[in-house]
Amino acid sequence: MIKKQDKKYNSKQIYRILHPWVRKWFKSRFKDFTEAQKYAIKEIHQGKNVLISSPTGSGKTLTAFLSIISELTRLAEKGKLEDKIYCIYVSPLKALDNDIEKNLEEPLQEIQKIAGKKLGIRKAVRTGDTTQTERSKMLRKPPHILITTPETLSIILVAPKFRKKLSHVKYVIVDEIHALANNKRGVHLSLSLERLQHIIGDFTRIGLSATVHPLKRIAKFLVGYNEGKPRDCLIIDVDYKKKLDLELICPVDDIVAADPEEVTNAIYDILDKLISEHKTTLIFTNTRSGTESVVYNLKSRFPNKYSDDNIMAHHSSLSRELRLEAEDRLKKGELKAVVSSTSLELGIDIGYIDLVILLSSPKSVSRALQRIGRSGHRLHEKSKGRIIVTDRDDLVECAMILKDCLEGKIDEIEIPENCLDVLAQHLYGMAIEHKWDAEYALKVVRRSYCYRNLSKEDYMKVLKYLAGEYADLEERYVYAKIWLDHENREFGRRGKLARMLYSTNIGTIPDRSSAVVKCKGKVVGRIDEEFLEKLRKGDTFVLGGKIYRFNYTRGMTVNVTPASGPPTIPSWFSEQLPLSFDLAVDIQRFRDIIDAKFHYGESKNEIIDFIADYLHLDYNAAHAIYQYFREQYLYAKIPSKRRLLVEFYKGFGGRKFIIFHSLFGRRVNDALSRAIAYIIAKKYKRDVMISVTDNGFYLSSDGKMGGLESLQKLDPENLRRILTEAIDKTEILTGRFRHCAARSLMILRRYKGKEKSVGRQQVKSRILLNFVKELDENFPILKEARREVLEDYMDIKNAKKVLTWIRDGTMKIEKIDTKIPSPFAFNLVAQGYLDVLKYEERIEFIKRMHKAIIERIKT
Repeated sequence: MIKKQDKKYNSKQIYRILHPWVRKWFKSRFKDFTEAQKYAIKEIHQGKNVLISSPTGSGKTLTAFLSIISELTRLAEKGKLEDKIYCIYVSPLKALDNDIEKNLEEPLQEIQKIAGKKLGIRKAVRTGDTTQTERSKMLRKPPHILITTPETLSIILVAPKFRKKLSHVKYVIVDEIHALANNKRGVHLSLSLERLQHIIGDFTRIGLSATVHPLKRIAKFLVGYNEGKPRDCLIIDVDYKKKLDLELICPVDDIVAADPEEVTNAIYDILDKLISEHKTTLIFTNTRSGTESVVYNLKSRFPNKYSDDNIMAHHSSLSRELRLEAEDRLKKGELKAVVSSTSLELGIDIGYIDLVILLSSPKSVSRALQRIGRSGHRLHEKSKGRIIVTDRDDLVECAMILKDCLEGKIDEIEIPENCLDVLAQHLYGMAIEHKWDAEYALKVVRRSYCYRNLSKEDYMKVLKYLAGEYADLEERYVYAKIWLDHENREFGRRGKLARMLYSTNIGTIPDRSSAVVKCKGKVVGRIDEEFLEKLRKGDTFVLGGKIYRFNYTRGMTVNVTPASGPPTIPSWFSEQLPLSFDLAVDIQRFRDIIDAKFHYGESKNEIIDFIADYLHLDYNAAHAIYQYFREQYLYAKIPSKRRLLVEFYKGFGGRKFIIFHSLFGRRVNDALSRAIAYIIAKKYKRDVMISVTDNGFYLSSDGKMGGLESLQKLDPENLRRILTEAIDKTEILTGRFRHCAARSLMILRRYKGKEKSVGRQQVKSRILLNFVKELDENFPILKEARREVLEDYMDIKNAKKVLTWIRDGTMKIEKIDTKIPSPFAFNLVAQGYLDVLKYEERIEFIKRMHKAIIERIKT
């Protein structure tokens, strides 16, 4: 049974179960146990599965380890500590693994001093970076606490010698579980845990999570299923009501009327003021380009205050060495500020941060809380955050995030299910372990939360693919990896290279097409291939907050030299964060409330006071939202959860636009827009241009489109079929099929020590994609690629929900014709001209449209 832990233990009860040496160490370091520790330590000691959700800085990691350290100390004192692994700690980040090892070192050393003798409790990190020498040492003297990643855990499950060392595992800790559960790395881990359980029997599962919702779903993901029911788990939801000191900052009084230069200057003046008032500031942008831009601009605008000595960038394109340098310097208190895209959201130990700044919307409440929680990293301290908005849509979005954060309303996490490529990888690993009864193997797989509803048909198709029963695939160099005996319902490994192939090709993170950037022989980072294509000899760009001149490329290596400014900073090709559906619906409801207040004639002051109170805003921000909504109300209509507004607008050169004011987030809008455009293209035999944002989408064409009738042809039942047809010949399906083919080992990324380049993988995947479409429309890996596009990249589940609202009449479709786009459509239409307008011109375009609207409203 999954249930909330209500029993809280006092300090005496907890001290009673701790070994005296551990007790003495704890008392010397801490005044008392934290709330999380009072609820969890005794339960872990008793071997119960627990999920601990509490804010950053609440002692989650020590909560997980304290009982374990105490037990290992007890065994060591009695001389019963064997050369076995007792605890496996799994985290999504190698950097976190190294942190944990360092953080365990101190208590283990101090407890040993108290004991007055060597206890010999060992801990070690094993990841893809671990050398062969270190791995051999671990075989001879295995660590009692093994720190690893999801990928490495699945490798050691098929390593015969190392697997024996797992026979005594009593505890598995999964850290930052919220960051794993919503992607295929989590799916992969969930199967590894069930395979481990099959090998050794029951063990205690401990999940550590930041703010996430719903916790029951995460608990089920952690503990898995047995006989169709979730295993027992105690949810320890400790919210100290950690005080949040949050404010939203609008850089100028009138964000739509201000010049771009005025807004930019104001933002950097605010950043400088906030950084100057605090010891250490962490600034989050949503893109790598934004991160680079902020670091560069702070250094160039305030050269006497900011330099390489006190400000650094941190994002995934930087080399590991530069990221580690930023983390170490933060810990030592050497940096005044660090700017990150998303890479510092997770719990890497970066020392004390007293302010977090979010530059623009983080797109979800849970992400905002995660980022802001990086400040005040001490128990009972306030988490201090400031959100700086960049335009009116951003203002509304951030205001709703502020409200939901303060009121504790968090968006739902989605966990991928029935991923057939990950299943193929694990079935191959299982076959390497030993011969399996196919029916029993299916039972083991279905114990994972992610595969609890796996159909036998899909399972058998994956086995048949692995067994080479799609004979024609051999002609495309896709060979059988297992044998499958249908009569006896058994399968097992095939080939002498099985373990090597598995170990060198597993994992779920796809190979990305990127180039290594080297300066004077030293790697300084990576850039996307598309970014590289834009560069010409002599061009300068920013990486890691420093300017480099592009010289030449050799293969996928870029040679650069240091340069001085000003650089040209083109946009980087990184996926933008999508707005969460729950947050989008909250904004829709708010729109509906304000629409009603305008309709019933409430005064300006009454409405502004309501907005300020409802969204916890100051007068200026509330007034800006009032003005924005009032303009939309007077000029057109306010779209909301009850009204889907469809706006017909004729743009430059007579081009027709159908604007759908569907504030449901980019993923839902991507699904709806592609389906509608496909229906139009099929009927009128013409290309339809699509532009998608979180707030809506538009379709554009030179000729007739009939967007409304096409929307009305969509319903929850036919959406999947139409979307499947719509994506069939797109680059997105081709790309995702390559990723799925690599995960399912159709394409081997590494073979006999040689790496297959992304380019060669791309070529092979295109050939295979066309081939399997002819071979079997329901070929499991093709089916998975389609599922990934529709469910993970897009959001077909919530798109169906929207179509259900339309069908049931809870959301009415209303049509308007405009000569000037309505205020809510400004950003969307301006985005359509991005190819021909520079950023400043785009802002000017919005300002001109705004002035024209104001004139219309006056008349």
